[in-house]
Amino acid sequence: MMRRCTVYGRERGLVLVTTLLLLVVVTLLALGMFRSFGLDEKIAGNMRDKQLALQAAESAQNYAEYWLGSGNATANVVCSTLVAASAAQTCSNTLPSVVANVAVVPWLIGGVPVGVYYTPPNMNVSTTQMNGSYYAKPVFYISYLGASGTANIYQIDAVGYGGSPNSIAVVESTYMVSTATKDLGGP
Repeated sequence: MMRRCTVYGRERGLVLVTTLLLLVVVTLLALGMFRSFGLDEKIAGNMRDKQLALQAAESAQNYAEYWLGSGNATANVVCSTLVAASAAQTCSNTLPSVVANVAVVPWLIGGVPVGVYYTPPNMNVSTTQMNGSYYAKPVFYISYLGASGTANIYQIDAVGYGGSPNSIAVVESTYMVSTATKDLGGP
């Protein structure tokens, strides 16, 4: 009988060591999974902010195109300050000619922000980061590029912010407004 107790004593120590090693391995795997979930959550938040910024910039760009298409671009002025969308303007000075790098925002001329700020309906703007809010109002800048036949050509630059000052999107388009009519034919 003595012999049997000795064998059990040795086996119990081996089981204890093996169990502790498995516990350490499982704990390390669980910690790795939790860290991975946190990283995935940050990536998803950054993607959401990126999409918010792009949507805001495209919204301002679409409004500028709508404003031009409505026949509002009658006079070109030298733009040097930030104005409200209700006082939108077309600029005779192109944005790349007065701003060293269009990708650096806010756009400044002589240290003063320039462009037209536009707040789409139902847009919540707040400098404190809240879910579903934008960091700043989108801004657009319309440059008059010249005429081509019966059409005027404009360049529209727009910037939008996501939920933080680090999520920014800049978009640009060229827009032509024609003053002539065209017969499309038909019956």
